[in-house]
Amino acid sequence: MNFKKLHSFFIPVMGTGFTIDTPLHVAKYGISSVISLVDDLLIEKIRKYYCSVYKKSYTPITNQNQDPRANRITAYLNLVNDIVKKQIRELRSQTFSKGSTLQKYFDLLPDTSILKKEYHKMMRIKDPEEKDNKQEQLKRQITAGSIDVNIMTKLDRDNYHNGVKLASEFSDALSALRGFAQSDLCSGVVFSAGLNKRLYSYLEHFDDFYPTINGFPKKHIIVKVSDYRSALTQGKFLARKGLWVSEFRIESGLNCGGHAFPTKGNLLGSVLKEFKEKKNSLCDSLISLYNAGLQKKGKKSPATSPPIRITVQGGISTTAENNFLLEHFNVDATGWGTPFLLVPEATSVDETTLQRLAAATEQDIYMSNVSPMNLIFQNLRTSPSEEAKRQRIRKGKPGTACPKGYLSFNTEFTERAICTASRQYQKKKIAELESAVIDPQKRQQEIEAIMEKSCICHELGGGALIKHKIETPEEIQAAICPGPNIAYFKKTYSLADMIGHIYGKINLLHTVEHPNMFITELRLYIEALKRISTECMHSVTEKEKQYIRTFYENIHKGIEYYKGILGSFRHVNEQYRERMADDLTHLKNRLEKIIIDYKSSFRPQEQAAVPVTASL
Repeated sequence: MNFKKLHSFFIPVMGTGFTIDTPLHVAKYGISSVISLVDDLLIEKIRKYYCSVYKKSYTPITNQNQDPRANRITAYLNLVNDIVKKQIRELRSQTFSKGSTLQKYFDLLPDTSILKKEYHKMMRIKDPEEKDNKQEQLKRQITAGSIDVNIMTKLDRDNYHNGVKLASEFSDALSALRGFAQSDLCSGVVFSAGLNKRLYSYLEHFDDFYPTINGFPKKHIIVKVSDYRSALTQGKFLARKGLWVSEFRIESGLNCGGHAFPTKGNLLGSVLKEFKEKKNSLCDSLISLYNAGLQKKGKKSPATSPPIRITVQGGISTTAENNFLLEHFNVDATGWGTPFLLVPEATSVDETTLQRLAAATEQDIYMSNVSPMNLIFQNLRTSPSEEAKRQRIRKGKPGTACPKGYLSFNTEFTERAICTASRQYQKKKIAELESAVIDPQKRQQEIEAIMEKSCICHELGGGALIKHKIETPEEIQAAICPGPNIAYFKKTYSLADMIGHIYGKINLLHTVEHPNMFITELRLYIEALKRISTECMHSVTEKEKQYIRTFYENIHKGIEYYKGILGSFRHVNEQYRERMADDLTHLKNRLEKIIIDYKSSFRPQEQAAVPVTASL
């Protein structure tokens, strides 16, 4: 595996369709990106489209196939791999002429890149023969960005054929893993949303995840986490099986796009600090388990301990933030997601949604309850999907047809799980509430909560289908799930401009006032604590009281930590640091007020029993 990446950033998975073909656009420049494996039906449509574009034969993989989901995924990943390899061959055949893709490859590299420096040396060479030799050397060092895939571990629906439940290896997550494992790719699988024991155990069936003769596996494991404890737990579970996690990808609990997985108030800076301090300890904890796991399977341990990369993503918006993460916390790379939604060269977003993203304000992005998974979901109020949902509700027809059912978990009314965003579920649940003897106001609130659920598993792929003219806006309404920082990027950008912004060559936000990424996340966590404490006022268990106390204490510690490292922000001016200090003071005051209000909601004799104080 190539662990020494050319670029210090990557494009993480976004939705089901926004990065579905991103490797076809950016891998040839050495940029790594991630494809979602949630929607195999979408994947099949995109495969058909690109077979047409690249004049390749296409044979549909229908449900009559013995293993349709896995085979669709394998076929698409092999197609992407073949196309990218062809792009790299074509790149190496080009000359270093102005405006060529070959020149662009080197121009996009960071100035710190050794390859970039060698390229500049070549450009200064006068002797023709020496210059030709140097150019050939450079061409041989061209490598593609990694074509990684993402499996959301919680999306592991069991599947049926002719009404008969299939074996567990045909579940959604296991089938997706099999599709990746059987592909030609030499890349990584990103597991997100927590530990799925049967999925992780299924990794043992595939040799590609074990060390080869050179000590590295053909396919490596990346685990997305929001805190150190999760990394240690999942890393140990896999290491005992002789499986090595090559990268822990830290994501902000709340300052991110898509589904959010909030910690108990552990702010990103505090989480990164712990990883920085304990990385060696983490490696030491895993390596002995890993070697023992390999030995148990009769496999040879690598001659040297395999590396672990620590990367981070979630709300990064500026070069200064990016450099601070790389330098202060010693992370190996950063993930830039949401801003790339406004880069048509890199991601698949339909034109209508692009315009609404560019026009979005901070108020247009909100932590919603639209996900049938009952997880926080970052949402755009003005998306075509949300507009269509509101229109159905006005017509008295809430819910959707649920054409794919990847988020089917509910069995209240059916033996076989259905989705809470489906018309079938919402009709039954609303009827149940309307006949129940409950307070009318509470009934209306519960009905509104039911109708809020959206068909995100299908509609998150709408942007890709509309952009490539596979379907029309009348056939599918596009949903989108940007992070809060989309509000600061006000138009569409070229790939070169966005990469130039990341590396500090230009500043796309020089006219836009915006908070530091840590401040944004802090605000989101304080808002989350406010909601939790409000829900728990007057009637709360001891367990809930302790949860609120822990949440509060962790935020408080995080604020104090940020105050202590303000001087370490070297890539900003004094005015920027002063504003951060003011923001921290203001948000700390808000935090204290929330706790005071929470305590005051209890009767005087109960307040002393509430294990929360307004100051530590």
